[in-house]
Formats: sequence, structure tokens, C-alpha cells
Amino acid sequence: MPTYLFLSSGNVLADRRYDFARELLARGEAEAAADLLTQAVELAPDFTSAWFALGEIRQDRLGDRDGAIDAFRRARAADPRDRHGAGLRLMRLGAADLDAMSPAYVGALFDQYAPRFDKSLVEDLGYRGPALLLEAVREVCATTGRVMVFRRAIDLGCGTGLVGRAFAPIVSEIIGFDLSPQMIERARANRVYARLAVTDLVQGLANESPASAELILAADVLIYIQDVAPLLREATRVLQPGGLLAVTAETHAGDGVVLTAGLRFAQAESYLREELQQAGLAVALLQHASARNENQAPLPGLVVVAFKSDDEVRRVEPETPCDT
Repeated sequence: MPTYLFLSSGNVLADRRYDFARELLARGEAEAAADLLTQAVELAPDFTSAWFALGEIRQDRLGDRDGAIDAFRRARAADPRDRHGAGLRLMRLGAADLDAMSPAYVGALFDQYAPRFDKSLVEDLGYRGPALLLEAVREVCATTGRVMVFRRAIDLGCGTGLVGRAFAPIVSEIIGFDLSPQMIERARANRVYARLAVTDLVQGLANESPASAELILAADVLIYIQDVAPLLREATRVLQPGGLLAVTAETHAGDGVVLTAGLRFAQAESYLREELQQAGLAVALLQHASARNENQAPLPGLVVVAFKSDDEVRRVEPETPCDT
């Protein structure tokens, strides 16, 4: 996973205490590390990285919920862009309402992750999102009698280009959007994208012409989106009649959307079905399938293919989920 994000305090002594605290924590000396971080924020009261690290130690190592909440609130106040994701920690602790992830947090997370993204995700976590999407689109095309060839596709959250590479043989032109400049640079090296843009995904779609894409792909993207409605509305607008949207998502057995221990959003099946319908998208396929592992076990997930409603397109909706 990504290395720790560090934002200097501008105070050499405070930064040194932070570094030493990280070393102590690595040796299992959580209380001593917390003491040093407390000293660091006394020297530099707006030291975001120290406040965030202190919150993590209090929450994960010392069992101090109230102290963790205070530290995370101070980290978020010191950095309104919330590049560390303190807001997510507060949500998990029940100290803040469920809300959107900070775009700056997501961008910073994947900028750090980019150099080892493919190895970590594919080799360490058994990531199979692109393969699941490709197989799901193939199944829908076979069931509906559609030729599996697309003129123009949009890859949302394209990352390093894993989805682009998987779909390149069947798509004439692929456009890629991602919040992380480092991810976009690595995607560019694949030479499978006609155009790439560093952008918020909803805004990226908003910049596209209506009915301009036959296929929109989103592998491991909904896990970073708390409210999928704006994205689905823009996807519907950009899709041609009969065009396909294919996504993977993490899921849970309850209702609505929850923030998991892994600090990702999981959407209930009923929630996704409702939001797709509200956006004007008809489900063609919905399967329970895990796109990645966590702690050596598959995470509960969904793979969904939906199409922009059109009188000439036949709706096919399998009733029996296929567990993977």
C-alpha cells in the first residue's frame, strides 16, 4: 500500500520528532511515539501529518477513541483539503456523518501508490476487476446478440491502464479519466488511450458530448464514491441509446452505503439497482463477484452491466447471482 503522506510542518525540530516517532512506532513503542508526536504538535500546532499520525496511534494502538477524534479533527482543520483523509477516520469513529471522500485525499493516495500499483494490486491483492468487467460485457453481448466491438469507450478511474489494456482489442478509441497525475502518466505509457485527463470523474463526463460513448467502464471506482447518483446521471447522458455501463463495486448485506474498515465505500445491491434505475439505466447483468482480496480473503463485491434504456434494446436481467 502507499507510503505515509508527509506534509512538513516547516519546523525542523517538529519534523524530527515526527520522524523519530515513526521509527518508534515501527518498533512497537506506540506510547513513546504518541508522546513524541504530542511534542511535535506543541512545537507546530498546525502540523497536519503529526496530528493525523497521533490520531492513528490513539485509535489503532492505544484504544483512545476520544483522543483519536480530537487529533483527526485537528488534522482536518490544519489541512482543509484533507489530503490525509482525516474525515474518513472521523466517519468510521462515528464522529462525522457519511460524506464524500476528499478529492485531494484520493489524488494524493494514488499519487503515492502509482509506482507500485500494478504489483501491489494484482500480485498482492489478487485484483481481477478488468477481467470481471470484460467477461461481464462479453456475456451481455452474447445474450443480446450484440457484436462485441465498440467505437468509443470511457475508462473512469483509469489508474495505470489495466482496464484499458483489457478492452483495447475490442474498442477503437478509449478515453481515460483519473484524479491522480501519477496514475495518468503511467496510463499514458501503455499507448492504448486516445486521450487522458486528470479530472474529477463527474466533471470529466460533464465535459463529454451527449450520446458520444458506446461503453463506460468503472473498475474499483465506486468504492471511492459515497453518492453514485451524479456519476450515473452523467454516464447516462454521455452514453448512446443502448450503450453499456460496466462497473465493479464492493457490497454488504445491509441497505444503502457504508464505509468499510478499509476506508472504502460499499454499496448494497438494492441501493445500486435503485440508483441505476433512477439514472435511466436498465440492469442487464448483476453478479456477486469479488474484484480483490483483503486479509487473504475475497471481499464481497458486485459486477454490474447496465444499458441506457431504449425501446429497441432487449432487457436481460439474470436472477441467479454467480459467486466468484
